[in-house]
Amino acid sequence: MKRNLFKAIIAYTAASFLAVALLAGCASTPRTNPSKKREIKLTNSAHILSQMTTEEKVAQLFIITPEQLVSGEIHGAQTEPNSALSKSAEKYPVAGFILFARNIKNPAQTRALTKSLSSLTPIPAILAIDEEGGRVARLARNENFFLPKFKSMGTVGKTGNIENARGAGQIIGSYLSTFGFTVDFAPDVDVNTNPENIVIGDRAFGENPQIVADMAGAFLSGLHSTGVKGCIKHFPGHGDTKGDTHAEYVAVTKSWEELKSCELIPFKQNFSVTDSVMIAHVTCTAIDTDYPASLSKKLITDKLRGELGYKGVVLSDALDMGAIEKNYGSGEASVLAFEAGNDIILMPKDFHAGYEAVLEAVRSGRISKERLNESVLRILHLKGF
Repeated sequence: MKRNLFKAIIAYTAASFLAVALLAGCASTPRTNPSKKREIKLTNSAHILSQMTTEEKVAQLFIITPEQLVSGEIHGAQTEPNSALSKSAEKYPVAGFILFARNIKNPAQTRALTKSLSSLTPIPAILAIDEEGGRVARLARNENFFLPKFKSMGTVGKTGNIENARGAGQIIGSYLSTFGFTVDFAPDVDVNTNPENIVIGDRAFGENPQIVADMAGAFLSGLHSTGVKGCIKHFPGHGDTKGDTHAEYVAVTKSWEELKSCELIPFKQNFSVTDSVMIAHVTCTAIDTDYPASLSKKLITDKLRGELGYKGVVLSDALDMGAIEKNYGSGEASVLAFEAGNDIILMPKDFHAGYEAVLEAVRSGRISKERLNESVLRILHLKGF
């Protein structure tokens, strides 16, 4: 039965994915005004960096929703390319965009939107999405898309066969690539050790850290085979919690040694194959009582980069979530997230305020230009330069 699962998924995909691809091929992209678009020669990362202004470098630290580009905050749902997006991109040439269910209506509309967004900025934008499979699947859960649906990654993990996880990554990556997405904020590598956990649960591959690690590595391999990049989350682990950081403060009470013996195993094993690591808003009380992990220099710079040796892209979880928004303003949260060691600042509630605060921190010397350049280079590498 375990091997039959993967075969059944492939069989289902062969018919459904073909229909989706045909629909997407009919998409047309409305023309936007390119007359004032800034030109940067897209050679290697060092040369690109040398052409960028300070303002452009700061903008490259942010991934936001399309509606935030224009208004700063999330108002309504941006579903179509328009001149307002193009004009705002001239001032805020961000690293990329993340789309949610509200931005996604049908195959043709989605392909047109991603195609337009990717070319708004001088350096092509990252097009990101949360498509884990299961209950977090922005495309597959839309009934206008004829896409394969996975019950959960927990179900895949229970098969004990990593080829099923590889197949899941390959299938998800294939349709994401068709619709213009370049980065999937998946897989979830949390270890689901708390049965009362309301936010992770069966999003995780299971409660055994080694199974989670192996399944996650295979999922990433499947994604990569389609040209889509991945992200392991939520460091240092959200599986042994009860609360939901979307709404409130959440504490992890385990010691660092306890985390290393369980929650950190899937992260460490996959550092060499992941494209990025997302930091949770959980507060690790044994390590830093002052800040949640996403704003903690102790967790990101000292532990993740220092002790564990991770060298790649680090990004915060969405800063508009309750655990951050209820305690920090968008500006200070963005500065703190960057100072802690994040390269990418994801969705501060007020993007304009976040951008201006980081820019001012660079101009005042609070953030050094060397530190700024370091992160921009990592982001350019993520983009393939």
